[in-house]
Amino acid sequence: MFKTKLDYEFDLPKDTVNEGYRISPNDQLIMRLFTNGGARLLALTADDEATRLLVQNDIFYIVNQNGFVDLPEVGEIFIQGFTLKEAELMLEELYATLYNSPYVFINVTNNRVIIFPGSGGDARVIPLVNNNTTVIEALALAGGVAIRGNASKVKLIRRIPNSDPDVYLMDLSTIEGIQYAGMSVQANDIIYVEPVPEIAGEVLRDISPFVTIITSLALLYGILGGF
Repeated sequence: MFKTKLDYEFDLPKDTVNEGYRISPNDQLIMRLFTNGGARLLALTADDEATRLLVQNDIFYIVNQNGFVDLPEVGEIFIQGFTLKEAELMLEELYATLYNSPYVFINVTNNRVIIFPGSGGDARVIPLVNNNTTVIEALALAGGVAIRGNASKVKLIRRIPNSDPDVYLMDLSTIEGIQYAGMSVQANDIIYVEPVPEIAGEVLRDISPFVTIITSLALLYGILGGF
């Protein structure tokens, strides 16, 4: 899976742990708006029942394929590529024309990353609870690199709308590789650990049909030769 040519030019891995998650198409957002700098939010926090009702009444907003989200009173807003903090500040400015000292809270609820740890049948879809989840944290959530996984060849595949995907090749087999493990993963990223080839097993699987045929013919010859 996910093979690349020998001369494939990989993107350079980078430490993005401090950048934070950037909103992408198909993200499912919770947006909460409070006035007066969030004073009501503090009051709700002190009331467990009110907080529970607030969570139950959350409304979800979907970022469309073009990067826009349709929000109450302000309409369609381009939000793709913003970090959560940037999006909150941008919406606070928009709602400031309608409300007194608005305080906006945004959360993404459907973040996930797909991980192939290097062994067939062990692939997992990992929900991203932490918006700054790194490559090494995501691998840990999936149980780490599998026994057959080659830690020196870990690919992070990031799909880019209307463009070729970014593909990063990381060597996590040495302590120096920790610099690459600090990359923050994004929603729908694919982490693929190349498996170590099982040459003997693959050769055996390839020749086993021929061995079976030869054995069957020899058995048949032996039976017929006995008559």
